[in-house]
Amino acid sequence: MTPARSDKPVEMLTDDEAAAELARLAKEIAEHDRRYYQDDAPSITDADYDALRRRNDDIEKHFPELIRHDSPSQRVGAKPAERFEKVRHSRPMLSLDNAFTEEDVRDFVARVRRFLGMAESEDLVLVAEPKIDGLSSSLRYEDGKFVLGATRGDGQEGENVTANLRTISDIPKRFHGRNPPVVFEVRGEVYMSHADFAAMNRRQEEAGDKIFANPRNAAAGSLRQLDPAMTARRPLRFFAYHWGETSELPGPTHWDVLQQFKAWGFPVNPLARRCETVEDALAFYREVQHQRAGLGYDIDGVVYKVDRLDLQARLGFVSRSPRWAVAHKFPAEQAESVVERIAVYVGRTGALTPVAHVKPVTVGGVVVQNVSMHNEDEVVRKDVRVGDTVVVQRAGDVIPQLVRVVLERRPPDTQPYVMPDICPICGSHAVREINPKTGELESARRCVNTLSCPAQAAERLRHFAARDAFDIEGLGEKTVAEFYEDGLLKEPADIFLLEQRYGKGVKAIMEREGWGEQSAAKLFRAIEARRKISLDRFILSLSIPHVGETTARLLARNYHSVDAFLKSMESDHAEADLDEIEGIGDVMARAIKAFFDEEHTRQAIAHLLEHIEVMDIAVPVMSHSAVAGKIVVFTGTLEKMTRNEAKARAESLGAKVAGSVSKKTDLVVAGPGAGSKLKNAEGFGVTVISEDEWLQLIGAG
Repeated sequence: MTPARSDKPVEMLTDDEAAAELARLAKEIAEHDRRYYQDDAPSITDADYDALRRRNDDIEKHFPELIRHDSPSQRVGAKPAERFEKVRHSRPMLSLDNAFTEEDVRDFVARVRRFLGMAESEDLVLVAEPKIDGLSSSLRYEDGKFVLGATRGDGQEGENVTANLRTISDIPKRFHGRNPPVVFEVRGEVYMSHADFAAMNRRQEEAGDKIFANPRNAAAGSLRQLDPAMTARRPLRFFAYHWGETSELPGPTHWDVLQQFKAWGFPVNPLARRCETVEDALAFYREVQHQRAGLGYDIDGVVYKVDRLDLQARLGFVSRSPRWAVAHKFPAEQAESVVERIAVYVGRTGALTPVAHVKPVTVGGVVVQNVSMHNEDEVVRKDVRVGDTVVVQRAGDVIPQLVRVVLERRPPDTQPYVMPDICPICGSHAVREINPKTGELESARRCVNTLSCPAQAAERLRHFAARDAFDIEGLGEKTVAEFYEDGLLKEPADIFLLEQRYGKGVKAIMEREGWGEQSAAKLFRAIEARRKISLDRFILSLSIPHVGETTARLLARNYHSVDAFLKSMESDHAEADLDEIEGIGDVMARAIKAFFDEEHTRQAIAHLLEHIEVMDIAVPVMSHSAVAGKIVVFTGTLEKMTRNEAKARAESLGAKVAGSVSKKTDLVVAGPGAGSKLKNAEGFGVTVISEDEWLQLIGAG
C-alpha cells in the first residue's frame, strides 16, 4: 500500500522518508492524471493537483539522487484517452512552477535576474493574471480560420476536440480584422461560471442525470463528450492567455499579444495587469485574493509572466515548466479529525513509514483520511496516539499535514505509539542505523532485507517493466509482485528468460490462477517485442537514483551508446564527466556513480545485456545550426549572456557542452580571464573563438 501524505518540512526529511514520500506522490499524481485526462472524473481541483506537484518538486530539489523514473516532474498530465484522435502539439503545453508565499515570488524574480545577468536597477516588468481553474486547450488557426482544437493531454500529445470547441461561443471561428497570421495557436482555459454551473446542475437533477461536483469537473467532462451536440448544451466559456506555434507575433511583449487577442475576438481576463515591480505584482495578488469569492468563476491563484518576449526566449524552459513564469497559489485550510489507527508501510528503499488513519474529514473540498508521520522521531516528537484529536492542514490547498495534537481532548486511556522492530512485509529485522556522514542515529527505521524484501525488490522490477521504461504489457504491479513471490522473477534478466527457463513456456503461465492461453501468449509476445530498446529507456529502466525521463534522455544524448555509457561509469573520472553535463550536478553525479559502483548492480546489468539489444542514440543534427553535434567548452567571463544561458542556447542548437577541454573538443569560446582551459585548447589544437564570434556563429550576433 502507498504511504499516506507527509506533513514534515522537506528540509527535515531523511533519505528514506523522502523516497517514501516521492513514491507516494508519483502514484497519487499518476492516478489523478488518469482520472482527469482519461476518465473525465477528476477528484481534486487544479490547486490540489498543482500543490501535489510542488511537494514532489521541493523534495526532488533537496534529494535529487532520489528522483524516480516515474516522477511527475518528468511529465505533464497523462497520455490522452484512446477514444479521441491524438494530436501532437507543435510546441509542448507545459505546466508552471508554483509559489506559495511572497518570498517564493521574490525568489522567482531573483532567479530570473540571475539567469539573465540583470542588475536590480534594470526594469523587469511582469504580467499578472488570475489562474483559471479549468481545462487547458490549444486552438490552431490558419490564415485566421479555426482548424484544430486539442486538450493538453500529457503536454506533448493531446486529444482532438475540435468539434466540441467549435460549440463554445467565446471561441471565434475566424480572427476578427484583416491580415491574420498564416499560423497562430491560441492557448487558454475552458471553464464554467458559478451561475452557469448551478443552472446546469439544476437541469441535470430535474432530468435525473449526473450532478457535477464543481465547475472544473463539469467543464472537463463537457469538453470531452464524444457527441459535440452534448457539449453544445453545456455553458462553457474560454479565456485566452498564451500561444503555441506562430508564424509571427503581433508585438514584442506578452501584454501586446494579450491586447491583440482581444482585437481578434478572444476573451482575455479583464483583471490582467502589467506590474512594473515585484511589489506591484504581490499587491495585485492580494487584491485578486480579496475579490476571489465575487468573481463568478473559480481561480486558484495568480500567474506572473515576464513581459518581454525576448527575455522569455532567453530564459527558455527547464524540465516541465518555463523559467519565465510562476503560479502564486492561494493558502491552506485546516480541520480537525480523530486518529482511528496507526499503520506502517514499507517503501522501495526499505524505510518503515508510520501513517495515521483518521476519520474522513473534508478540508478545502477534499476528503482526507491518511496522514503520514514519516518516521519514529516524528511519532515521538508529536506524540500522536490512537484516539487523539488532531489538526489536519492542506498545504497549498492540497497536501494533508498533521499540524498538532489537541491535547485537551486526548482520551485518558491512550498509550504512546511504539514503532515495530520487525518489517511488516517480510518479517526481517527493522533497525535504525548510524548515519556515516553525521555519526547520529537515522530517524527512519529500515528493513535490513534489501535484496529480497518484496516491498523493495518487486518495486524495482515493476519500474523496469513500466510504461516509460521497457513498457512490457502484462507485467503490471500485481503480476510482478506475484511472479516475484513465486520465484519466477528476481532480477530484470529473468523477464527475458521466463519462456525458456520454465520449459513449458505459455503453458507454464496459463496454468496460473487468472491466466489463460491467450493472456500468457500475449505476455511472451510483449516481452519478445522489448528485446530491442532505446538507450534512454534502458537507462530509465535501471532505477538509478536521481534519474527520471528527462535525465535519462540527457544521459543518452551525451553518451550515445550503452557501451560508452557503461564504460564511462566504470572509469575513475565518471563522476567528473557526469558533473560536466548541464542538468546533472555534483550531487546527482555522485549518486549515479555510487549506483554503478555496486557489484550486484553491474552483474544484473551484464546479465540483462545478454538478452537484449540497446539501440544507440544518434547525435542530434539541426540543419540550420552550425554547432550541431559539436563539443563546446566555455571559459573565462561571458559579457553578453550568463554562463547558464550560453550553455542552454548551445544545447538547444544540438551542441554538447563540456566542462573541460580534451582532444575531442571541437570549439572553445573564450572570454576575459580564460585560464587553463585556454592553454589546454592551444595544446590540443582546438579552435578558440571569442564570445562575439560565437554569437555570430549561432546567428545571435
